[in-house]
Amino acid sequence: MDFELTEDQLLIQRTAREVTDRVLGPRAAARDLSGEFPVAELRELAGLGLLGIAVPEALGGSGAGAIAYSLAMQEIARGDAAVAVATSVTNMVAELIARQGSPELAGAWVPALVSGEHLCGSFALSEPEAGSDPAAMRTIATRIDGGWRLSGTKQWITSGGHSGCVVVWAVTDPGAGHRGITAFVVPGKAPGLSVTRLEHKLGLHGSTTAQLVFDQVEVGDAAVLGSLGGGFALAMIALDGGRIGIASQAIGIATGAFEAALRYAGERRTFGEPIIKHQAVAMMLADAATWLDAARLMTLRAAFLKESGQPFSQQAAMAKLFASEHAWKVCDIALQVHGGYGYVRDFPVERALRDVRVTRIYEGTSEIQRLVIARNLLR
Repeated sequence: MDFELTEDQLLIQRTAREVTDRVLGPRAAARDLSGEFPVAELRELAGLGLLGIAVPEALGGSGAGAIAYSLAMQEIARGDAAVAVATSVTNMVAELIARQGSPELAGAWVPALVSGEHLCGSFALSEPEAGSDPAAMRTIATRIDGGWRLSGTKQWITSGGHSGCVVVWAVTDPGAGHRGITAFVVPGKAPGLSVTRLEHKLGLHGSTTAQLVFDQVEVGDAAVLGSLGGGFALAMIALDGGRIGIASQAIGIATGAFEAALRYAGERRTFGEPIIKHQAVAMMLADAATWLDAARLMTLRAAFLKESGQPFSQQAAMAKLFASEHAWKVCDIALQVHGGYGYVRDFPVERALRDVRVTRIYEGTSEIQRLVIARNLLR
């Protein structure tokens, strides 16, 4: 792995940092209180090419690859984790359709996603009774003349209700197990598709998390993403890449909290000197800095392998596990360094601790990551 970033990677990192410092960070506290969905912010990110970082240029993307995507996600999450998760899922949906869809399907959806015309995309895999076990899904796609009719309920759908398009997984052959699952691309406003519940969450208040109901939603044969019965494999491909995104998000949130703690520790004085001079505080910050550095290296390694076409599932699982578990610890340390002030909303570390907690759950829980890692060890 080459530790020198390319000019394109550095440009995307700088672009994401600039828009984060100028737009996202200053609005994050107000968005956390209001729960307002970041419409204007996502359109601004689209204008900067940050909604299709790994999407080929021929489809309107930046074509910059997985490393640039990770770097951008770290910067965006540093300022506003709610915007970061919507950005991450849109990138993931656009890349999946670009790489796995027919030329007609990719041309119909990807340019509109990355340009912000469709604002964002959604990834509808989980169900009320099928989260970590997607093979247990109950959403059914029934054959009709010229297409399919989808019926079922999807749960925990990021940006649900705001998406221009939804990639949805459904059972097309109930007797074939995971080989009977197919992925479809469905318009976000398709007749029969409705939002029946919006979740009230611990964190990420500016990111919509919805329950979607598909009530006999009809799509044509051209809406099939990849091959008939190949949906489970597509989900695994997308989740492997998605774990790089969530690891990057966790790193970004924790980095913002760490930077806030470092500033505070240099300014806050007790017993006649800045608290960073006290060994107890210094040791906590040293641990946090070390964990963040390790998480970045693990995540960029997984991104490098993905970008170079090598197997990366194991490394992505390790990066997601380590980054999310230690980001939680870093945010907890940042709050502790602030003392009582860290527990109130006047300081950003309280929000960071709430926002980072979910990174140990979505795109595969920490427990699932350990299972993935252990199974690979046995091969």
